Amino acid sequence: MKLCILGGGGFRTPYVYQALLRDSGSPRVDEVALYDVDESRLHAMVAVLAELAAGFPDAPALKPTTNLQDAVEGSHFVFAALRVGGLEGRRCDEHVALDLNVLGQETTGPGGLAYAIRTVPVMVEVANVVKALAPNAYVMNFTNPAGLVTEAMQGVLGDRVLGICDTPSGLGRRVAGLLNLDHTRVRMDYVGLNHLGWMRRVLYDGRDVLPEVLGDDALLGRLEEGQVFGADWVRSLGVIPNEYLYYYYFNRDAVRAIVDSGTTRGDFLARTQEEFYRRAAQSGPGVADMWRATVARRTASYMAEARGGTQDEPSGDRRPETDPSHQGYAGVALGVMAAISRNEGRTMILNVRNRGTVAALPDDAVIEVPTLVDSSGVHPLSTDQPDLHQIGMMAQVKAVERHTISAALTGSADEAVTAFALHPLVDSVAVARQLVRGYIDRIPEVAAVLGR
Repeated sequence: MKLCILGGGGFRTPYVYQALLRDSGSPRVDEVALYDVDESRLHAMVAVLAELAAGFPDAPALKPTTNLQDAVEGSHFVFAALRVGGLEGRRCDEHVALDLNVLGQETTGPGGLAYAIRTVPVMVEVANVVKALAPNAYVMNFTNPAGLVTEAMQGVLGDRVLGICDTPSGLGRRVAGLLNLDHTRVRMDYVGLNHLGWMRRVLYDGRDVLPEVLGDDALLGRLEEGQVFGADWVRSLGVIPNEYLYYYYFNRDAVRAIVDSGTTRGDFLARTQEEFYRRAAQSGPGVADMWRATVARRTASYMAEARGGTQDEPSGDRRPETDPSHQGYAGVALGVMAAISRNEGRTMILNVRNRGTVAALPDDAVIEVPTLVDSSGVHPLSTDQPDLHQIGMMAQVKAVERHTISAALTGSADEAVTAFALHPLVDSVAVARQLVRGYIDRIPEVAAVLGR
């Protein structure tokens, strides 16, 4: 089978490739097309992958290319992780918002909307290329904002596009680990949108073990969400919120912490990743170890402001997963491919069409819920309805997403202002207008969309 990785020169690629190397099932991926617009990044990543493949005689063949059509043609699966505007665009996403004292995180709040406006047209074009050259392929989208981009691409490819996020499944594994339970026997009752959801139950052999965690100070204190949100707030909610809800529940604290730190996530990644690619271009053997060291720094500083640190001086003990069988999105992606190509029915938390799962949202809205995946496709599972607090947040953010998609596809600055103004982390028409103007002025890719 052929797998196409869009954004193949990016830092996520080795995770996916490592998962493929260790996959012994049949059929399996034997060709990986790596697409990227930057040849130097592609060259560096091929060097990393070649070192990782040492000792694997049947490693999937690598086909790097800067031609989108060549990469997509004949693919059975497409893994999409593009960054339109690069890390400089991400830095502007953050700083334009922070200059107005609103959150600039790349998926949550105005930073995510600016990212979406310039990304949706590109990803819809990708969807059209897939439809023409690989019409039977499934697209696993990790391009952020993942739920919003997935919904836009579904306008072309329907249910053959699904969104991947590793946060909910990682939460389930960590809860199982706290209780010394086999995570493969855990079933998670989770509902929400991408980066806006709640773990309501964690079922182990049919028994909900979540109350054991919520009722134990020591266990809750060891859980990262217990540290981020505080035990009292988690218990008040009665569920475990997705870590990105920190930016909603503690919005002012988050903005102040990021402003005071002087270094945003985008600033940090631009510096460290550019350093890696520069060194990789000049280096011989050992480039895979350089990648691992850079990833360790990235992981340690992930959401540092939520844990009392900064990007340059993180606190807490955030460690990357080391088991290649479930390294975040790579594990989810491999699970999707195995479930579809081998009819190994699996239940995973994915971004898929609602289809009546959440009654208060449109059927074609993309939501993040447990989903059965098999050779016939993806099937969201029925679930208890969200409570008023949860559905209120979901409905408002979904409305924002739809105005954002409209702005991206029509070039309407008015639609963009509406999207920003309705977002609960902006909550001001005047600030929304300043944000749209700021992003047009600072990011050429946004100006190209909204200036049509």
